[in-house]
Amino acid sequence: MAGPEAGAEAARARALAVLRIRGAALGVALVPAAVAVVLLVGGLTGRIGRADPLTSSTGWDTARWVVTGLALVVLLLAALVTAVVVRARPALSPSVPIAEESAPDLYRLVRDLADRLEVPAPSAIALTPDCDSWLEDRTHRAHGPPRGKEARGKEARGKEAGGSGAGARGGARSVQAPVLVIGSPFMWWMRVAELRALLAPVVAGTGPSANPDIAAARRFVRGLDAAVAVSARAKSPLSAPAPAFVGWVARLLLRACREHAMEMERCVAAAASERAQNVDYGLRIVAQEQVGLAYAGWDRLLTRVALPAWRLGRWPSRLDAGVVSALTELSRRDRLAEGFTSRLGERPACDLLEEPGAVDRAASLLAARLFHGGPAEPGPDWSPVGWQQYPEEVVDRKWRLEAARLHRVLDALPPIAGGGRSGREGPGGPEGPGAADGPEGLVAAGSAEAPEGPATAYGPPAPQERLIAGEPPADPESSGPTLIRVIERLVADERASDLVAARLGAELAREERAEAARQAAREPVADGPDAGVTWGDGLADGLPLFPMQPPRTGRELLADHVTAMVCCAAVDTAGAAPGLDWLDGPILLVDGVRRSDLGHPVLRLVDDGDAGPLGDWLGEVGVRPEKPVRLV
Repeated sequence: MAGPEAGAEAARARALAVLRIRGAALGVALVPAAVAVVLLVGGLTGRIGRADPLTSSTGWDTARWVVTGLALVVLLLAALVTAVVVRARPALSPSVPIAEESAPDLYRLVRDLADRLEVPAPSAIALTPDCDSWLEDRTHRAHGPPRGKEARGKEARGKEAGGSGAGARGGARSVQAPVLVIGSPFMWWMRVAELRALLAPVVAGTGPSANPDIAAARRFVRGLDAAVAVSARAKSPLSAPAPAFVGWVARLLLRACREHAMEMERCVAAAASERAQNVDYGLRIVAQEQVGLAYAGWDRLLTRVALPAWRLGRWPSRLDAGVVSALTELSRRDRLAEGFTSRLGERPACDLLEEPGAVDRAASLLAARLFHGGPAEPGPDWSPVGWQQYPEEVVDRKWRLEAARLHRVLDALPPIAGGGRSGREGPGGPEGPGAADGPEGLVAAGSAEAPEGPATAYGPPAPQERLIAGEPPADPESSGPTLIRVIERLVADERASDLVAARLGAELAREERAEAARQAAREPVADGPDAGVTWGDGLADGLPLFPMQPPRTGRELLADHVTAMVCCAAVDTAGAAPGLDWLDGPILLVDGVRRSDLGHPVLRLVDDGDAGPLGDWLGEVGVRPEKPVRLV
């Protein structure tokens, strides 16, 4: 036997091994009961001990009652484990269900693909904010009320059409095909033909899934996994022993059948891949290349573009549409991907949806829920934002919030010791880099020795001369939310960077704790954990599932805030504007051109206390650091 049938048979053999482990566990639980029955029946018949066990005083009576008590305890524990394994809801992948009425073309494409593969069609389709696609069994009774009604309706229609229905035993769970879960970025980036080729091996997996032995083995393994999750969530000290015992037994059985379960899934995947070999094989190679590109663009879009908005309580409502722009930009920058943009003239897979905008909005809200832990529904503190409004409502607000936080920290710092004299030593001599290549750069940019430079960018020279001496300027503007105040503080004290960075970290941690407390105080949604989104057992308790906030060091945090302050000053005094780059997120636009050279001058100021490079940059752009900026 060769081909997909061989893989299916191998998978069935592994499934039977899993089921034998289940049978062995059941047998072990029944052994004490069987021994107790033998002892009791033997005593009543006179074959073991005396004929009357009530009046017998031999050791057999003691053995009978001890074994009977032990058997009852074991049966109770086995019933407890069985009840938890059967009733625990297996975890579901969070997804946006797609009704057939909202995507008839997509359902038609999947059914045609299943017919070509000669396998059952998936029972439903759902989208998830991930760059992957898979089949998921959602026939557990805990997930069942709406699905049971739907299955009964389908069964009734099948009987009316002359079909056999679901059978008299087992109901919809024994015959219902798994749900096809498709990554939402694929729907917007993939072309229709590419999506069909990509889904071919996934849909082919419904064939082995229809085998009752494989389905039973999967249900057993998923039930054990769900039982472990239930035991891990037990918090009451009074009820902790029972869940702990259930978890121990479930983990023991999982270890016993892990190897067989993994091999079963490998054989199922091999059988599905073999069956799909003759369906759009050449086009599937091209589609796999697009998968790698989609992974890169989706990751950049989430971490660089969506995450800053999520942190501000805004969620981009068209993430999947944005991934097309991000991937187009990535294709333009990558010389290896030059030919990919020519695909954009073909029909995109999102055209298979009746209302792609509504689906994109639901998937975008789910992505924010998963990767950031935001609320389940929009609200005053959690509102959508479009790509056109992103620069003003996210980028500009982000910069001004960080600038305001930086000035709050500066307000709380103690005054500089020694009248503000610089405490840094550097290449410029005992006065530190501030005397040679530090703040002197700010003066030189607008001094008489540099008539070509934008002298008006820094106002009168008196504040800069006082800055060289390490004294705070007398101009009242400099004591407000000005950029020059930040530069003075970081240059004048050698410990300023570490101190400000530590204070910023503490301030940010307090704000995050306050936001977490506000989210915890929100009342749960009455209709369920999320509207229109399917969740597994206990899934909402552990959000975000995939936190995307990478830990930042104190210096990185300080550099981000100083950069934000510089950008605010550039916007308010030099006519710059906030912008959006699809791969890099918030950017600064000067005369409509992106300025990406701000990072190095800011790092020189933060790490070395050298304000010279930043002064040159400010002079080139025309920023007036002594002018107050608008804060949020």
